[in-house]
Amino acid sequence: MHAQVESTLADFLATQIATLDAVDPALGAFARAGRDLVLGGGKRLRPTFAYWGWRGVADPAEPHEPLEPIVPALAALELMHTFALVHDDVMDESATRRGAPTAHRIFAARHDHDQGRGDAVKFGETSAILLGDLCLVWADQLMARAALSPATLFAVRGRYDRMRVETVAGQYLDVLGETRPDDWSLERALLVARYKTAKYTVQRPLQFGLTLAGADSRSDTDAAYARYGSRVGEAFQLRDDLLSVYGDPMVTGKPTGDDLRTGKPTALLMLARRFATPAQLAELAPDRTLAADGARIERMASVIQETGAPERVEALIRRRVDEGLAALQEAPIHPDACDALTHLAVAAANRPA
Repeated sequence: MHAQVESTLADFLATQIATLDAVDPALGAFARAGRDLVLGGGKRLRPTFAYWGWRGVADPAEPHEPLEPIVPALAALELMHTFALVHDDVMDESATRRGAPTAHRIFAARHDHDQGRGDAVKFGETSAILLGDLCLVWADQLMARAALSPATLFAVRGRYDRMRVETVAGQYLDVLGETRPDDWSLERALLVARYKTAKYTVQRPLQFGLTLAGADSRSDTDAAYARYGSRVGEAFQLRDDLLSVYGDPMVTGKPTGDDLRTGKPTALLMLARRFATPAQLAELAPDRTLAADGARIERMASVIQETGAPERVEALIRRRVDEGLAALQEAPIHPDACDALTHLAVAAANRPA
């Protein structure tokens, strides 16, 4: 499946680049930046979960049912993911992604290299926003290439549209939390994790795959996928919260401490504040001067550790994986899909990057 998704993405993007290149070479270069981001690595989790959502209910009389008709739809999820990443990096002012410069940094560097007029940072951010928008349009175009009946494609599109709305809603709550850190709570941090990450990483792709199989009317499977997906997806985001503070940058591809620099009220930080002593709470207070203070970031990470918050987050992760797997055991899906989703749950929740 992965090889077919990669091939589909490469062929599709090559055509898009050629089309824009014919209009103006600058547009071809712009599109190639998008191609490099899409094909430059990543876990391909969303196509993977969608595939197993489909495979779990594919016709048991056809164990090797052809995958080709649905591959464009699977690959489209990766283009949507790139849209979300590019915009997220602009909003978080992130410098790196997957060990390489983020889109807005790439375009800002090009502006400097070409000695362009105006502010390089603004040009970089504006270009990245447009590139993210382009990836979302590309996702729509590629989705339409899936060889499905009109009724199935219509149902699939409904799932896809809901996924996109939820992703934007979760992202807005994430941004809002940074402006109201004193008013935030653990419950609201978990809500952000559910909408910003869990739904569009695991739950909706699984249900998307179910619909690709023309089986979205199977309410028992849909409910099991929803339960498994929301719980495993939240575990995935909670692991991300820990990696943002304590991960190895050489492995994660991102600098540690970004969440602390921006004051993002993650579940980790909310738990630390809940169990902090007055002195620790003072050290964890939001501070607009943190961005340039590496020593202060390290101290905050140490204080969070002292409160026991990381262990509590680990417990939340374990509980969610257990609940997700319990829901999976009740799902009327093929055994190979159940085995694969069990492995994916454990891997996603315990990954090093």
